[in-house]
Formats: sequence, C-alpha cells, structure tokens
Amino acid sequence: MSTTSDTDALEADLRRHVSGEVRFDPYSRALYSTDASIYQMEPVGLVIPRNADDVVATIRTCAQAGVPVLPRGGGTSLSGQTVNHAVVLDFTKYMHAVVETNPEERWVRTQPGITLDELNRHLRPHGLHFPPDPTTANRATVGGAIGNNSCGAHSVLYGKTSDHVEQLTVVLSDATTTRFQPLDAASLEERLRSDSLEARLYREVPRIARDQRDEIARRYPKIMRRVSGYNLDLMLGDGPPDLSRIVVGSEGTLCTVTEAMLNLEPLPKTRALAVLHFRSLAQAMEATVAVLEHQPAAIELVDRTILDRARSSLGFARRMTFLEGDPQALLLVELFGDSDSELRSRMDSLERDMSGRGLSYACVRAVSPEQQADAWAVRNAGLGLLMSVKGDTKPLPFVEDTAVPPEALPEYVRRFDEIVRAHDTTAGYYGHASVGCIHIRPMVNIKLQRGLDTLVSVADAVSDLVLEFGGSNSGEHGDGIVRGVFTEKMFGTRLYNAFRDLKRTFDPNGIMNPGKIVDCPPMTQNLRLGPDYKATEIDTTLDFTGDGGFARAVELCNGVGACRKDSGTMCPSYMVTREEEHSTRGRANALRSVLSGALPASEFTGKRLHDVLDLCLECKGCKTECPSNVDMAKLKYELLAHYNRASGTPLRARLFANIARINRWSARLGPLANLGMANPLTRWLLHRFLGIHRKRRLPALAKETFPDWFRKRRRVPGGPRGPVVLFHDTFMDYNSPEVGRAAVELLEAAGFQVVLADNVCCGRPMISKGMLERARDHARINVDRLYPYAKAGIPIVGCEPSCLLTLRDEYPDLLRDDASKAVAQHAVLLDELLVSLHDRGQLDLQFKETSEKVLFHGHCHQKALVGTAPSLAALRLVPGLQVEEIDAGCCGMAGAFGYEKEHYDLSMAIGEQKLFPAVRTAPDARIAVTGFSCRHQLSDGTGRRPQHLVELLREALVE
Repeated sequence: MSTTSDTDALEADLRRHVSGEVRFDPYSRALYSTDASIYQMEPVGLVIPRNADDVVATIRTCAQAGVPVLPRGGGTSLSGQTVNHAVVLDFTKYMHAVVETNPEERWVRTQPGITLDELNRHLRPHGLHFPPDPTTANRATVGGAIGNNSCGAHSVLYGKTSDHVEQLTVVLSDATTTRFQPLDAASLEERLRSDSLEARLYREVPRIARDQRDEIARRYPKIMRRVSGYNLDLMLGDGPPDLSRIVVGSEGTLCTVTEAMLNLEPLPKTRALAVLHFRSLAQAMEATVAVLEHQPAAIELVDRTILDRARSSLGFARRMTFLEGDPQALLLVELFGDSDSELRSRMDSLERDMSGRGLSYACVRAVSPEQQADAWAVRNAGLGLLMSVKGDTKPLPFVEDTAVPPEALPEYVRRFDEIVRAHDTTAGYYGHASVGCIHIRPMVNIKLQRGLDTLVSVADAVSDLVLEFGGSNSGEHGDGIVRGVFTEKMFGTRLYNAFRDLKRTFDPNGIMNPGKIVDCPPMTQNLRLGPDYKATEIDTTLDFTGDGGFARAVELCNGVGACRKDSGTMCPSYMVTREEEHSTRGRANALRSVLSGALPASEFTGKRLHDVLDLCLECKGCKTECPSNVDMAKLKYELLAHYNRASGTPLRARLFANIARINRWSARLGPLANLGMANPLTRWLLHRFLGIHRKRRLPALAKETFPDWFRKRRRVPGGPRGPVVLFHDTFMDYNSPEVGRAAVELLEAAGFQVVLADNVCCGRPMISKGMLERARDHARINVDRLYPYAKAGIPIVGCEPSCLLTLRDEYPDLLRDDASKAVAQHAVLLDELLVSLHDRGQLDLQFKETSEKVLFHGHCHQKALVGTAPSLAALRLVPGLQVEEIDAGCCGMAGAFGYEKEHYDLSMAIGEQKLFPAVRTAPDARIAVTGFSCRHQLSDGTGRRPQHLVELLREALVE
C-alpha cells in the first residue's frame, strides 16, 4: 500500500467487518512472508477467517482499497505461490471442518483449511479416501491441493486433484459468492441472463478456450502431469462449461475457494512395497519403464544423495530398515491387490523381471505396515533431507518439478545431469518416476552472485530441455514465480496472452494473488536468501560450529512446514493452537527476520521474540522429525541466555533451575514439606506470587531418599559383568526413589556391580531456562567425575531421559572437549543397556510369564534422541506381556512448562489431544512411562498412577 495511513485504514476496516482475527503487526507479516520456496515477500497483513462471510468481507474490503488478496493453506509452496505483497487469508486455524460426508455416493464436502491427512482420517472408517497424496499431506490442505492441482505418489492410478473435484464454492474478485459445478443447459441459460461477473465468466472463459483450440492441441504437453498454466484444455469438452475445472490449479489467482465437494475412492484392500536397488541412477530410470508393465500404484525414486542424508539424520537413520548394500538409487514400487497371495505373486513376477533384465541387484519386500512406513518416511522427507545439507550451498527448488513422458526418463535424466555437471555442480534426484515427474535439485549457493547466475542459467537450459521432450515445466507444485517466468516460453505468446485474458476476466482489478503464473516478477527478485542477504552472527555459549554458526542453524529451516502436522511429537503447541507462530517454522522465521534485519536487531533480546519462542516446549521433536533437523530447543536455550542477560533471570526461572537444591533442602523437613505443598493457601501464594498454577499438584517428597536407601542397603557382591555407574537424578533421589531401587536391583540381577555416580544435578532445568553458564559449571563437574569411568569403558546408566540424555546431547555443546564426548558415548538409558545385552545373547534375566497389558508412553527427549524401540523391546522381554505404544506425542508437561500458570491450560490441552483419552479408554491396562514429567502429567490428567518401566521389569523378575 502507498502509505502507513492507508494500511492503518485498511486494518481498521477489516477489523470492523471480519469476525475472525486481523493482524498487521510486524511479526505476523514476517511469519507469513515465506513458504517452502526461495522467495520472501512481506504481506500487507493477515486475516484468519472464521467463516465464509469473513472471506467475503476481506475480499470486498481489499477490492475497495485496491489491495491484493492471497488465499493460503499450509504454506508449503515450492514455487512462491503463497507469498505476496497482499492481505493473506489463512484458512487453517478455523476453516478446517468436514461439512458433509456421503459414503454411499462416495463424496465429501469440506472447508479448505483441512489437511489431506486429517480429511483421510475422517474418511478411513468408511473405507474411502481422497486420493491425491503429495508428500506434504500431513500439513498440505485441501485448498492448497486445489490451488496447485496436487497429485502425489499414486497419480499413475488416481490422477490429479482436478480429477476429483465435483463442486467448488468460491468468492469472486468482486466479493460475490457462487458455486461452480457441472451445469445443465437451463442453469447455464439462467446465469447468462445476468450482467454479473459470474455471467461474464460463463460467456468469456469458454470463448477464450475455443479461440485457442488449435494452439492448445499444439502446445499443451501430452502428459498427465501437466499442471503449468491454466486448464483451458478442460474447457473444450461437450456440454455446458464446469468452471470448477479452470479454478483447480489456478493458485488463488482467479478466486478464493471456501468449500469443496470432492469425489472419493475406495481404500485398497492390501498393499505391499518392493524396494528395488540399483547400482546407478540410469539403471533406475531404465527400470521405470519396465516396472510400469506390472501396473503399479506408485513408482518413487530415491537417489544416493537422499539416502546419505537420511543416514546422517538422527530420526531417519533409525528407519533405514529397507536397505541392502550400498545402492546409488532406489525405486519404491507399491502394488495394490485384493489379497496377500496376489501381492506375493505380483512381487515374485516383478523381481524375476528386474533380475532377468539385469537392472535391479536386490529387491527388498516391505510387507508389514511398519516396514512400509519406514520406506515411505524416507521418501516423503526427501525435500527436507536434501535441505539439511550444512553450509550455504543448498539443493534448491527451482527446476525440481519438471515432468516428461515416462518412457523418455532415461534420456531426459541423462541430459538433465549433463546440464547440472556443465554448471560445475551436482543434484539430488527423487520423485514420481511412474509419471515422469522427477524432482531434481541442483546444489547452488544463491548468497553469491555467481551462484545466482548459475540458478538462472540452469533454469533456462532446463526449460529448453523440457520443451524438447514435450514435457511440462511443472508436473506437481505449480508455476508460482519460479516457473511462471517460463510460462510464455512453454506455451507460446498466443496462449500466454489467452492466460492473461482469462486472468483479467476473473479478476479485472488484478487483486487475486497477482504475479503468479503470468506477469511474474523476475525469478531473481524477492529472494529469501540472495547476494544482498546478511545475517548477524552472535556469540553463543552452546556450540553451533557444526551448523556454521547460530544464524545458519536458523537458516536450516527451509519452510517445508513439517512442523505443522498433527501427529508425532513436533510441534505440540502448534497442534493445539494451529498458529503459525507456534510452529518450528514460525519461530525460525521470526529469528531469521531479526538476525537478517527484516525486524530490528534489538528484538533479539526483546519481549516479542521471547513470546514467539515461549510456547516451544523444548521437546526436541524437531531435532528428529524435522527433515532438515532444525533444533529449535537448542536455539531457544541460547536465545533465553541472551534474554536473561539483557532483562535479568526471573525468580521463578531461578527456582525451577535449582530444583535439585530446593528438593534437597525440602527433604530435610520430612512430612512437613509435603503438608506445606498440599496446603491450599501455599498453592494460592505460589500461584499469585510465583506464577505456579494452583491446580497443578506439586510432586511429593519421599520419606527416604534414594541415596539414603543406597547407603543403607545390604551390599551385593560384585557381579560378573563388573561395574556400571548409575547416574541418579533429582527426581529419583527425592520424589521417586522406587525407580532407583528397581534400577539397582535389575542391574544387579543382570550381573552388574552398581556404583552410584558422585554427580550433581545434570543441569537440564538450568538449560531449559537459559541459564547456560550455570549448566556448563554442572556439566564440567559431572564430566570430570564420570570421565574416568567412560575412559575405562564402563557404562553410565540413567532412568530419566531428560537428565541422562543431557549428557549425550548438551554436554558436548556446552564443554566442547573430548572428555564430554567420551561421557556422551558411554551414557545409556537402562532399557537401552538391557536390550543391547539381550540382542547380543548376554542377558541372563528371567521374567515371570504374565497376560497383563501395558500401555507405554515415551518421553519426548527419548523419542527424539533414542527412539522408543528400546523401551518397547525391554518390556517385551517379559513373556506374555502385551505391550502397546500410545499413539501420542508430547504429554504437555515438559518439565517446568506445565507448572507455569500462563502455560497450564495449554499443557493440559496437549495431553487431552491423544494421550489422556488413550489412557482413560484402557482402564484394565497398566501404564508405563520413562519420564517423571510424563508420570506426573498423566496422574494429574487421568487420575491413573503410571509406573516407570524399570519398576514393571523389576516386578516381573523371577526371584
């Protein structure tokens, strides 16, 4: 807008007419200035509509002011469709309902803000699904799928979104609402009588298509995966026009969708995955054509670059269960069938064919849901895994969505690779080989001018290659800016001008997401990172050298938005609030905006940035589940340290940070301490003056501390395995000594001599409050005392994940020396140690048989750094014990977070999402946990008393 007063007036008008949320503050604009593309464009403001009336009011108000409007879903665009100097409409917070489902006729009516996974969970009980399944389906929305004409892995079977749209309710650029659907002759005639914008559309759109019939036949690619340009080809059929067909794939440039009626397909009865291994990328491309003869549901390419990134990823390395040898490329071939026997027969045939042609050297069959999930997880994370490469040279999305006829893939990929190598770089290759849509990402450093020149040169050469092969510049993620600049080159001037006519017909005043598909700015403008980009590097207490510094650790976030999903651990606060600000991406964007100068540098220690990171629970889910391994917890620790230095450390934070000392003092008071903490007056005072919520029950202190018990107990002769060091935490010492007793007795039964570590508090409570210097002092003491054991190869065992894993995760970053690394390498959770011994055939423990059922919930830090597999395997050592992991993310307590009065409601809401209901609906099952926080949260939220898994194992021991 032209002036600040104009912007203020627009904001005021929107607030008067919109019942939803209107935000024009600098942080909101910064958070919505990027997507998963290479672009950054600051919006004019943000509207979060509650209903369709809000959408109408927003478009009417913006039209009157001459301000563009941008409808946005998950913001996962790779081409820049979802950034603009416009008022952004974010549908994901409120407009995400399923309006109506008709299983008999196989259709669903839904609002645009619902994610594809969320929609399909709703449909699964009916045995139906909405087939388009891009890899971003756990955060990409129905509205986004319509905007991009999304496809996904199974498009060879199901086609594109345009094949599944029955009706669209839309708001046109003049703020009128209509429904686009197939019309009979009478209905069309009725609409044509009017002089409305809608009537002009029914007159002009078919005419534009008819006028270009010959050019469409000549210039439109003859492939299924063409999503470039506008769908004028779909306007040439017999009968009245269905304008919903032209809206799909239009990227919000024609109108705004407020509701969609979608047709559905039955879920496959059975499915299996054959993972074909190849010694070269060329072999994989050649095999693709042969595999198509077996009528697969999907053929997905994963190249060596992604496999290497997955191996180095903390979370994905654990999922590489499907690899055999050292392949240069994989094809994930999915088959659907009516029975397991049919699938086995088809996989036998596929394997024989590949072997007979001398193409694939191995075929690993992923039959179980777990095996298939592992393979798909690595494939679906391809984009983020590639972007996790350290440094400024990144595999960028600027030519990654080209599509050609599948039979042309071998030669096309060879020629593409020649272009990449001619520019002195390399690329990652992955994508939908079944339909000729290969995602190829050349490595480029666009922070340097020569890197930016390389980007332009490669893009131009690839656009020539696509034309030569009769392909499409975009086979999946749309044109946006990065491919929109080649729209005229691809379709020719006549069709390009027809696209402009179409755009003007729908949007005479040019307010609907302008500058996308046609009339785009140059591809080198509006870059998020470019030659002029500069980021302030800060001195840090934690070690960020592996990332290239604090700023580059922030820049690891590439905007793919995996943190906006509603499953797994990352990001618990976002799952409740559905606020961009509370996603890992939102926090990273805010940090980067401050470091790069888009927001004032003083904001780094300011209250607003502190508030953006305040609802980060430091669960570390992003460290594993973010494909790019953005470690927001670590970034938050460092930010809090700087904030505390600037503003002072709050009293409550100091108290929580020193919980070990407080527990030690309180324990001397014995029962009086518990009486005092349970007193309503005490809890009111804590609530009023310290901000500790009065509803939160404070953990009771044990009558006898664990160290006292250990000193008094009857000594057991040294075991045959030698010593093991027990790293005892403050909760074990003062609140749950039964965990320590069970751990000691288990370890001794396993043949160890238990040595109690002479440790101080691990420092985790200090780290979480940004008191990093104090935490470093504690780390120094503990490492100095534990290093002799580590040097001698003696295991250092703990039971509390947040404490024990501090030794593994934070100590090397705090101390930056070899001793801390040695201690980290020898620090293990007790269940890890037991399972490791069992796997080597060296565990002699005997357990009583049982028929009990146990529900297990793992601690967030455990899930992120270790995984829950060792805990589940340890519990399954008990014969007959039925062990089930609760399908839930963070419990919501997160150490001190759930005690703090401003966080209490959110903490309980996180637990109520999945965890509490799962426990309440299993009254006959025992509940096992590893974290003290989880134990306490479950007790407060459900009234159940969970046990630490070592307690259950100790109870099951044969005496």
